[in-house]
Amino acid sequence: MMKSDLRENRTAGAILLNMLLAAVSLFVNGFGVYLTIQANIGAGPWDVLNLGVSRTLGILYGTASIAISCTILAIDILLKEPIGIAMFIDAIVVGKAVDFFNLIHAVPPAGSLLTGIPIMLTGLVIMAYTQYTYMIASLGCGPRDTLLVGLARRMPRVPIGAVSIALLSLATLIGWALGGPVGVGTLIDAFCAGPIMQMAFHTVHFDATGIRHQRLRESVYAVFRHHSALT
Repeated sequence: MMKSDLRENRTAGAILLNMLLAAVSLFVNGFGVYLTIQANIGAGPWDVLNLGVSRTLGILYGTASIAISCTILAIDILLKEPIGIAMFIDAIVVGKAVDFFNLIHAVPPAGSLLTGIPIMLTGLVIMAYTQYTYMIASLGCGPRDTLLVGLARRMPRVPIGAVSIALLSLATLIGWALGGPVGVGTLIDAFCAGPIMQMAFHTVHFDATGIRHQRLRESVYAVFRHHSALT
């Protein structure tokens, strides 16, 4: 298999390998998310919402995360934003990875701000680097990132940063109303996740804007074309 075939998802084999890359990356990303929760100083904005729904409905974090991700994915589809295979992997794997690490009690909750902040930052660093390995699969961005871009595209006079703040604030507010944990960690996540990701991308010389993500219909076409060629 040629490197260009793998990078551009030209064949069924390339797509399957990149799906595996995306799934493994997102599983490890889930460990990063888990650490930010175990920091016990307030969760990130979207996790405030996930945990709020989880506590209110008495369901697992991962189940709440999947439900919210699928809802956002449905909005992305209604907005006619590009949908890729990895978006579905993202919607399922990250939340269930958090459930797995909760099940095995991988890391105990931090007992103080002094220990919580390093755990939170470690989680954000893990999330940043796995975002890179997930994105190079070129099979689509996550539902939340797609929603952000979709909303920003429809409000050209509003800076995308303002749209992001509005989304994060709404998620935090709803999650807090449902009992989600808000604290110093929420602010750290909101204001540090972006710069940490930018730093991580810089260390691996990665330009996220240079990635052309393959749409779902293109992936399906490539798989069927490959199957037809074999028969």
